Amino acid sequence: MSNQIHPTAIVSPSAELGNNNRIGPFAIIEDGVVLGNDNVIAAHAVLKTGTRMQDRNRVYEQAVIGGAPQHVKFTDETVATFTEIGNDNVFREGVTVNRGYIEGKATIVGDGNYLMTTAHFGHDCVVGNHNVFANSCALAGHVILGDRVFVSGGVMIHQFTHVGSYAMIGGNSKITQDVLPYMITDGNPAAVRGLNMVGLKRGGFSLDDIRALKQGYRLLFRRGSSLEANLAEMEAQDQPRISELVAFVQAADRGFHRAD
Repeated sequence: MSNQIHPTAIVSPSAELGNNNRIGPFAIIEDGVVLGNDNVIAAHAVLKTGTRMQDRNRVYEQAVIGGAPQHVKFTDETVATFTEIGNDNVFREGVTVNRGYIEGKATIVGDGNYLMTTAHFGHDCVVGNHNVFANSCALAGHVILGDRVFVSGGVMIHQFTHVGSYAMIGGNSKITQDVLPYMITDGNPAAVRGLNMVGLKRGGFSLDDIRALKQGYRLLFRRGSSLEANLAEMEAQDQPRISELVAFVQAADRGFHRAD
């Protein structure tokens, strides 16, 4: 099917559009944008130069995808950087996603993510699949975020932070270190509050996996012994989910938010 482009929309002749896209009133699609199939770009939304979007995404009113990095040293907007968007994402009203900072690099958003009103992704973020970002949360530059994470409203995530899969971050939390997978992190200063049981159940985790993660949680935050000793005992459990948790902790160069 052909594309439906409102007569007031501005679509660059150099943009590449697939099939059955709907472009709303006063939307702008800039030079070099690559758009797949079955996308909906609502009124006044903007796809900036360097945006590459796949299929079945919905970009709501006033959202801006692929804007220049908010970095004081980024002064030449002709530098070729990119924003890579997968399939089936929703970008609600006023969402902003900045493109990469270093020439040839990209901000990457996977599949099935839902960004609520005024959520923001900074430059060079790498975001996985099926995550939810509530109103007015923000990821600073170079954040890496896994799959099926729930980021509540007003959360601020520091640059270069890593957020593990199946994590939940409570509303208005201040995130300055890595966020452990499978757990709820909340507060200012943020701290781990327990396992993200709702997320684990919705994610189809088996009872055995949940029991193992409970044991891993107890061992990780066990008092009276060193972190190294706790990780060694966790690894000795020889359970895949616990091993994933150990690997995440060992790779946390910024440190990680812990339990109170």
